[in-house]
Amino acid sequence: MPIISTHELVKTYSLGEVKVRALRGISIEIQAGEFLSVIGPSGSGKSTFMHILGCLDRPTSGQYVLEGKDVSKLSKNELAAIRNRQIGFVFQGFNLLTRTSALDNVELPLLYDGSGMKGAERRQRSQDALKEVGLADRANHHPNQMSGGQQQRVAIARALINDPSIVLADEPTGNLDSRTSIEVMEIFQALNAERGITILLITHEQAIAEYASRIVGFRDGRIVADHQTETRRIARDEMTALPPDVDVEPGHQPSETTNIGA
Repeated sequence: MPIISTHELVKTYSLGEVKVRALRGISIEIQAGEFLSVIGPSGSGKSTFMHILGCLDRPTSGQYVLEGKDVSKLSKNELAAIRNRQIGFVFQGFNLLTRTSALDNVELPLLYDGSGMKGAERRQRSQDALKEVGLADRANHHPNQMSGGQQQRVAIARALINDPSIVLADEPTGNLDSRTSIEVMEIFQALNAERGITILLITHEQAIAEYASRIVGFRDGRIVADHQTETRRIARDEMTALPPDVDVEPGHQPSETTNIGA
């Protein structure tokens, strides 16, 4: 059984008297443990698709089945529980609380999961998540004390804190330089290969899409391509081949590499 299955998903927005069809009948199956990139130009419907898969929005029509559950039949509270426990989110803009430490940012989802987890356990899990993305020594730093790449790794740690089966990443390298983008893609590849997390990544960059094992192309709200990556880019190999002074983020020192899979 696929972890995600959609059938004829349609999403229509009303802008005054104008109807905009963001999705025009999307049918797809995604297997557990896949690393899939959705690529397309602005306005192609890829982010709308991710929002529906992430239970952040509902389709106008069609069916979405997540791990055997028909999402269209779930209540708002049930959808919120899925977002908190089964799906991790990573966004282009990091979405971190600026006046809060990295550790507190990562811990935040645990405060809303309803499990009643004790503070000491929340702290330990948050520290472990930061260690996993190579930021154990940045736990008490605030976002404005970090480079963009470090902030994105904090966001990834936060996405992992509840051990989700799926991570949805919307343009996660959009604000990053080339070297840091490779570092972030290395983390996603390691999470997929070593922890078996299903990764769905939204991007408009072909080079970033090629880090996935499957690429799905969107245009005008429709799937126009769906294929396995023939020559998949391996982030760790590309990082090893880079000289140390390539594309350092302006104003920051090069961020340290992740320890996932080290």
